[in-house]
Amino acid sequence: MAHRRKRTNAAPLFIAAPAAYAANVALGSAVAARVIDTRGFRWVHHAIYIATCVATVAAVSAAWWGRPKAESRRAAASLAPALVPLAAIPYLGTHTRRHPLVALAAAPFLVAGLVCSRIPFYRK
Repeated sequence: MAHRRKRTNAAPLFIAAPAAYAANVALGSAVAARVIDTRGFRWVHHAIYIATCVATVAAVSAAWWGRPKAESRRAAASLAPALVPLAAIPYLGTHTRRHPLVALAAAPFLVAGLVCSRIPFYRK
């Protein structure tokens, strides 16, 4: 008899993506305000950015494998547009005013994905 795979709960991914994003925004804002000097460890900002992108892609992929199915699909659909600004950030330059504006364009979608993953889906 074939072994059926059990669907995995995808809710932690919809928490991890905005949490990594918030940490990256906090670090980037602190550097921009000259509260923190990251000359010796600029890689931290890049590492958190990569973690944000990986968590976001994993959360969007939960539309296919996540449990509960309806909540995962709705949350993934809400989160998917955040991939566009996250993918554009490296190509638009980092030392201009455009960088924080493009980065902040992902915020509403990350919050929407988080909220949609927490609201139960009921069919009537």
